[in-house]
Parts: sequence; structure tokens; C-alpha cells
Amino acid sequence: MTCLNLATFTNSASYGAYPLSIAPMMDRTDRHFRYFMRQITRCTLLYTEMVTSAAILHGDKEHLLGFSPAEKPLVLQVGGDRPKELAECARIAEDMGYDGININVGCPSSRVQDGNFGACLMAQPQLVAECVAAMLNATHLPVSVKHRIGIDDLDHYEDMANFVRIVSAAGCRHFTVHARKAWLQGLSPKENRDIPPLRYSDVHRLKQEFPHLFIEINGGIMNLEMVQQQLQSVDAVMVGRAAYDHPYLFATADSEIYGKVAQPPIRHEVAEAMFSYIDFWVAKGLKLNKITRHMLQLFAGQPGSRVWKRHLTENSCRFGADSVVVREALAQIPESAVVPSVNFPA
Repeated sequence: MTCLNLATFTNSASYGAYPLSIAPMMDRTDRHFRYFMRQITRCTLLYTEMVTSAAILHGDKEHLLGFSPAEKPLVLQVGGDRPKELAECARIAEDMGYDGININVGCPSSRVQDGNFGACLMAQPQLVAECVAAMLNATHLPVSVKHRIGIDDLDHYEDMANFVRIVSAAGCRHFTVHARKAWLQGLSPKENRDIPPLRYSDVHRLKQEFPHLFIEINGGIMNLEMVQQQLQSVDAVMVGRAAYDHPYLFATADSEIYGKVAQPPIRHEVAEAMFSYIDFWVAKGLKLNKITRHMLQLFAGQPGSRVWKRHLTENSCRFGADSVVVREALAQIPESAVVPSVNFPA
């Protein structure tokens, strides 16, 4: 089974190849998590963690941006507010083989605000437009923007529509909208993911009023049934925390969302597919827990889940720990006890 390459597409209709994606999440969607998810879903669009433009330009590019070809299709999310720097980041992303690049206009953390990027840029749509234009001029990659429905007092639908109107005029055709506003002061990033109420109707209206744009919705999507419901009103759905807390729930995404003829792997097969990958990285000096921390929820809701997590947690920090630890944990979970349920939590 093969899935399409995002980099071959340049118009809004083409983005329809990816109606489902997993959100960029700091300290979560690193290369090891992405490789792990590729053992569960081949077609779902994946994103990196946000990487600042300064880090990309001045840091260790292989460490920050390196990925396995098996992780594709893959989009780099970047944080920044300087068009020239972002243009160079886009060129680097293209050279490294990424399938797209996304600008973060949704993170509300104070540290991000201090750098004048993230959600605070919703108040500066013209600057975002200049960043988009510079990136589009520098690369053939699709450029998308991930943003909130609003910030602080700029939280009316008209404020968001004005933002999208100005940024799309610069050439952006893909907008991923977190359907909550963000309070830049008074709430932590975690609270900003829970406390502001979801306003899906604003995102649905955005699609209605900008039918030529590719509108993707994010926020509070917990199961494939909800994904299917949202796809009646928007072009795509991005799932965040549910993907990390219940990764196996994507096991039927390739067939149910992408229409591929594919038998979902059982959880044991997912774990077994990680053995050689684990040993490759351990041989390079990586501690086992850097990989297994992403695998702890593989058996969430299944018999043996507690044993699985305890064994990995207690043993993956040992010096020299390798795939044997995962094999030992897996041996404690009888395959007969593992039902291939893919129901998301309510």
C-alpha cells in the first residue's frame, strides 16, 4: 500500500489527499513517535514538533530535522516571524525532503510570545502574509498556517476571517484551525487547550465563506466517528492528544478515512515492527526510553496494559537496554487477550 506525496501538490484541491493528520506536539511528535505511528497508519499526514527558525538556521540540522523516509508524508512546523529567515527554513526543508512546511500561529506560551511568533501573530496578519509569501517564493513546498479562532479580544469570527483573507491573499491555501481561542495572558498552554470553549461552528463557517481554501479543523477530536462527522463540514481533521494517548486508534484510519484496502496490524505486530528500529538507535547511543516512552499507550484499554507500561518504564532506563526489554514486556501480554478494537474513547 502506498500513499501520496504532499510535495507534488500545489493547489487547495490536492490537499484532499490528506483528510486526516496528527498534530505537531512539543516533546511528543519527535522522529521516534512518528516512526512508531507509521507502524499503525501509513497514510495519515504527520508533523514534526515546532522548531524555531533560529534553531533551524543555527542549530544541528540533522538532530533537529532528521527523519526516516518511512515517516513520510511529513510536514515541518516552524515558529518565527522574519520572512527572510522563514524563506531559508523553507529551502532547507525542501532540500531535506519534507513534504510541506507549516507556520505556527497558534502556540500561546509566554516564551513563544517573547519571540513574537505563535498565537500572538494573529494580531499581525500582514506580517504572517509576508512570511507566507517569502516561503512560497523560496520553495515548491506547500505552505500552510496553523492558527486559533482568535486571541484575547480579537476573538470574533470576523477577526479570524480577516486574518485568513489577508494571509490567503499572499498565496496560502491551507489553514489548520484550532477551534478554541487563546488567552495570551492568564492561562498556561495546557489550560489554553482545555478552558476556552470549542467553537466548531466558526471553522465550519470559515469553510463556507472561503470554499476555495483547504480548511482543516483541530481541537477536541477524540475518535474516528468525530473525524467523519467533521469531514461533512471541512476538508480535513487534525487529531492531537488522542493520537498520543491512544495511538492504536489510528489502526483503521487508512481504510476508513483513506479508502485503502488494508488489514490493520494487531498491537503485537506494531511492537514487533519496532525491534530492529530500537536496536539501530540503541547501537548509536540512544537510551531506550527515548523511544519506548512513545509506546507506553500501545495497549491502552487492553488486558495487560498496566504490565506493559510498568515493565517498559522500570527497565528502559537501564544501561544497555535494547529491544529485549520490549520483547519481555510483550511476552507478558498473551495475543489471545489482545482484541483489535479501534474505538476511540468517548
